[in-house]
Amino acid sequence: MTTAPPRRPPHGLRDFYEDPAVPVASGASRSLRQARMLAAALGPASAGPRTVIDIGCGDGTAAATAAPLLAGHRIIGVDWSQDALRRAHARLPYAVRGELTDGGLPFRSASADAVLFSEVVEHLVDPDAALDEIHRILRPGGHLMLSTPNLAAWYNRALLLAGVQPVFSEVSLRAIHGRPGTEVVGHLRLYTARALREFVTASGFEVVRLRGAPFHGVPRPLRPLDRLACAVPSMSSILLLHARRT
Repeated sequence: MTTAPPRRPPHGLRDFYEDPAVPVASGASRSLRQARMLAAALGPASAGPRTVIDIGCGDGTAAATAAPLLAGHRIIGVDWSQDALRRAHARLPYAVRGELTDGGLPFRSASADAVLFSEVVEHLVDPDAALDEIHRILRPGGHLMLSTPNLAAWYNRALLLAGVQPVFSEVSLRAIHGRPGTEVVGHLRLYTARALREFVTASGFEVVRLRGAPFHGVPRPLRPLDRLACAVPSMSSILLLHARRT
């Protein structure tokens, strides 16, 4: 497969994610599906406003997409990238800096009613520590809405059979090698539906529901098939998981 022009080598992952050229927004379709799942879980704010923490909020696009469905609830964006936070402030009333290790989130234990965790876990060196920190800030019974690319997406199964590197996987931070696409986004880990369920359960959560979502990067002629695949989450492009803190 063709490679993108080599990018300037980052000094490390932190520099990579501070680069304004690195995409930080989720696709609108998956953001909307995830927001609908969260709105159904929380119920209307008339029953009592809830605190929703969007961890890894990026430029705030996903939280801004969710805001109309979560009217009356309080949404707080968190990111470690100063550049992303500057952009998020244009879309969110609250956006703060925080990290996902050793109490790095600036919130008290059991203070959040829900956490949005959109397209973040695949970028982490230590996802176990991240889930521990999310478990800490969520109240008992609080909601985790996690989304991540699916290693076993329908087209990845075909690509592997053909000896091609799966979509979403990356072997370099500088360019794409061995798979379709040109955009480097820094994926370190990928999950199948089964692996994601087991990982979240082992971290102290009870899985409520797993749904599928389409991927905006699928070529246009294949998008109807990608939408159809959402009916079978284990084959969908994106995994949308709803879990509750035990």
